[in-house]
Amino acid sequence: MIEILKNFPDNVVALSCEGQVTKEDYDRILVPAVLEALKRHDKIRLFYKTSANFTGYDAGAIWEDLKIGVEHPTRWERVAVVTEVDWIVQMMRLFSFLMPCPTKLFPPSELAQAHSWIITAS
Repeated sequence: MIEILKNFPDNVVALSCEGQVTKEDYDRILVPAVLEALKRHDKIRLFYKTSANFTGYDAGAIWEDLKIGVEHPTRWERVAVVTEVDWIVQMMRLFSFLMPCPTKLFPPSELAQAHSWIITAS
C-alpha cells in the first residue's frame, strides 16, 4: 500500500510504502500524484519512505516504478529514500549514479534529516 504524506511543499511528492505495494497502488495513488505535481512544477522532488511492515512490490509495481522514472527523466530535482530494507539500500548504492538528479539514502533514524534535505533549496 502507498500512502501520500502531508506537510511537504507542493513540489515534493512524499509517500510511505507499507505491506505489499501493487501496480494498483501506483495507478491509483503514486502516478496521479506525480502527474499532478508535474502540471504545477517544472521539476519535482520525491520523498520515499518504507514502513517497518513493508514487504515488497509485485511485478506490476516494479514495472510502473521504472516507467514513472524513465518517462520524466529531466523533471526530477531530488530524491530522498528513507529505508532499512537491505535490497533497496543495495540498489540505491549500486544504481543511484544513473539517476539524473541528486539522490540520498537515509536510515529511519534520520527521518528528520531526510525531510529537511528534501525541502531545502538546491
